[in-house]
Amino acid sequence: MRILIAEDDQVLADALLRSLRTSGAAVDHVANGSQADTALMTHDEFDLLILDLGLPSLHGIEILKRLRARGSQLPVLVLTAADSVEERVKGLDHGADDYMAKPFSLQELEARVRALTRRGMGTTSNAIRHGPLVYDQAGRVATIDGKMIELSARELGLLEVLLQRAGRLVSKDQLVDRLCEWGEEVSLNAIEVYIHRLRKKIEKGPVRIATVRGLGYCLEKIQG
Repeated sequence: MRILIAEDDQVLADALLRSLRTSGAAVDHVANGSQADTALMTHDEFDLLILDLGLPSLHGIEILKRLRARGSQLPVLVLTAADSVEERVKGLDHGADDYMAKPFSLQELEARVRALTRRGMGTTSNAIRHGPLVYDQAGRVATIDGKMIELSARELGLLEVLLQRAGRLVSKDQLVDRLCEWGEEVSLNAIEVYIHRLRKKIEKGPVRIATVRGLGYCLEKIQG
């Protein structure tokens, strides 16, 4: 999961970054509205935007308007210090998917983040299934035939991306974009290493990661 946080309160932003990274997400942060608008125009790999309405340089409502005017369906969770019905209605009417008033529980925010990303994937369950392979997004646990697989944080992130696009080709560049935050250096060769490690752990049954040479990878079920 790749998340953009647009929040000018550095203390709150740091807390959100720590919480969401601990839950396995790749998270980027901007501190004003102009930066948020530019990031959303130039990057299309985000799965969710967490947006403070009271940003300097460009108000959150204007960011929402511009985002939806470009035809983006990116899920948006709005944060605001104003807990009035009018503010909620305004945010939702301009394209927000959910709303949280400050102060709020980080645990609740994480749950809302999971709910919004599930909605974006068109599912209502935390579990992504692919044959005998099941990944629990809330618990960050993968199993095959009910038996847990020991995976590193990077391998779990890689598996999540492949499962979300099961049966479809995913390029190395797309994997880098979805797994890595701004300023994080991960080479295409490193992606090959992670794929190799993941293969050894999950290809024990009718599931495989197929390589399309020069193009990328595809999570498949082997027909028995």
